Amino acid sequence: MAPWQADKQEWVRQLARFQPDLIVDTGDNLSHENGLEGIRAALDAFRGIPGVFVHGSNDYYGPQLKNPFKYFFGPSKRHSSTAPRLDDKALTAYFESLGWLNLNNAAGALEIRGTHLEFFGVNDPHIQADRVEAIPGALDELREDDPYSDDATWPTDKPRTERPTVTLGIVHAPYRRVLDAFVTYGASMIFAGHTHGGQVCVPGFGALVTNCDIPRSQVKGLSIWRHAFRAAYLNVSAGLGTSIYAPVRFACRPEATLVTLTASE
Repeated sequence: MAPWQADKQEWVRQLARFQPDLIVDTGDNLSHENGLEGIRAALDAFRGIPGVFVHGSNDYYGPQLKNPFKYFFGPSKRHSSTAPRLDDKALTAYFESLGWLNLNNAAGALEIRGTHLEFFGVNDPHIQADRVEAIPGALDELREDDPYSDDATWPTDKPRTERPTVTLGIVHAPYRRVLDAFVTYGASMIFAGHTHGGQVCVPGFGALVTNCDIPRSQVKGLSIWRHAFRAAYLNVSAGLGTSIYAPVRFACRPEATLVTLTASE
């Protein structure tokens, strides 16, 4: 988001009419030194709606002019020392002021419409900021404080009923090693971003690049991620924007995704 992108801000703002139960933000929000101005304009309409978030590399570092053909030779590299440093702390504080859970190498839980949602997430794997190995400990700590997780801790003078629970994993860049770990740790569904859906696609063929190691066929939209005889739904958002230095999309429309979770039979 850049501060002058008023049309994009208005488009996001009007999504509040769908009255979502939960917002999932998968990162790369800022991408400009004054990007938080535009973020506030776009997201203030969602204040009070539960949400979760992780950061992407462009929440820490601003974009730089580069040769786009380098993406054909593999994922982009770490941001250089000359990349503008962005105020990720201010972004985090703003999201938390909306009431959203910070899932950067963390876990959390929300009760929404009678369903207990457990979340875990990691910081951006694209810049090796993820700590996947911390997830089991974060989940254990989360469940220690949950009276439903242990019969021995449930108060004997209070009735107890069954409670539906769904576990969701959140990540910015959908690298295979992270998706595999999320499935191992029990995610029923995984949300990711980062890929821009390929950004420049060929009709009938799809994305040319993914900017990570996910298969091109799963670069955007809903699919199934399988690992070690287990599986989870995976939704990769094509996102809403581009770098200000490469403001071009082809056969890959910007998107925000509305997902409806339903109970299995």
